[in-house]
Amino acid sequence: MEDKPKSPRRETLAAQGLGRIAAPYREIVPPIHVATTYERGPDGAYPGGRVYSRADNPTYDTPESLLATLEGGRGAMLFASGQAASAAVFQSLLPGAVVLAPRNMYWALRGWLVNFASPRGLQVSFYENASVDDLARLARERRPQLIWAETPANPTWEVTDIAQAAAIARETGARLAVDSTSATPMLQRPIELGAHLVMHSATKYLNGHSDVIAGALVTAAEDDFWGTIRTARSGGGAVPGPFEAWLLLRGMRTLALRVAASSANAMAIATRLEGHPQLSHVLYPGLPGHPGHTVASRQMHGGFGGMLSLRLKEGEAAARRFTNRLKLFKQATSLGSVESLAEHRASVEGPATLCPVDLVRLSAGIEHADDLVDDLLEALA
Repeated sequence: MEDKPKSPRRETLAAQGLGRIAAPYREIVPPIHVATTYERGPDGAYPGGRVYSRADNPTYDTPESLLATLEGGRGAMLFASGQAASAAVFQSLLPGAVVLAPRNMYWALRGWLVNFASPRGLQVSFYENASVDDLARLARERRPQLIWAETPANPTWEVTDIAQAAAIARETGARLAVDSTSATPMLQRPIELGAHLVMHSATKYLNGHSDVIAGALVTAAEDDFWGTIRTARSGGGAVPGPFEAWLLLRGMRTLALRVAASSANAMAIATRLEGHPQLSHVLYPGLPGHPGHTVASRQMHGGFGGMLSLRLKEGEAAARRFTNRLKLFKQATSLGSVESLAEHRASVEGPATLCPVDLVRLSAGIEHADDLVDDLLEALA
């Protein structure tokens, strides 16, 4: 009896970009397809299967297939940004639809929901990220069409139990969409835990080099709702350029190594700084004392991500001074790249922020952990 060939592991699939080699040139790196339009045959059909690049550029094929494979999904779509990917999900709901979203979430998306989507007909309610009871109560009262989760949640890194959120979604007839940007498919696979959709701001870890703006959705089923999202993408023109899609694939080929290095650095930082006399909190799900550590240990595998936040005992002024003293950590927004970044998040979000004003968000890159720890300790001294 012949043994079945073993399926390559995620690290291998990512490194090889699925390993697909195309005729006629057999190049190792997939080409960039820059054409915007395609020739029709004499019968009016399109022999190449493509009509117009806004709907489906061939350069999207490999990164979409790779991401769907890494997430265990049935399909994936690239978008012009993470915001565009998220918005397409909400735009695919009818006016009057009820949506539940976490209280702490990516600030730009929360602002879009409150200031744009709600006035145009979506009914949005917010639940406490880490409270399954609060989510269940709201879901049973409101009967939502969509539950949006973000875990770990930016910038306070609360953890939502995806499996329990999926059970609540099934009970109440909702779809569950999970923003898994900070975890990546190397550490967390929401579809395996019952989610219907996964969103990534591909600008962050998937690309990993601070040189691409992109987003992505992965679906558990290619159903009618997925078809509506596809229409929203092409109709709204929320697509990346072919060069951005190609750069994204190049970044994804080192995803496993970068995520492992960033996660190890974040754990080293959190462990060294926990209990520091100038800090009131070190917020990182990998610490045993983190309120979400047990759930994170159950649904994240291989690490707890490269993101953490520090809260300064002496308040906002101390947090700003600390950020300004950093040398290796660059003071800049965004996250998930090879270089380490620090940000006083509340001042970026503005007066309506829900972020504590004493919080500094850190994105651990792939530098040597001791250098990063030394930089932080010197800035705190």
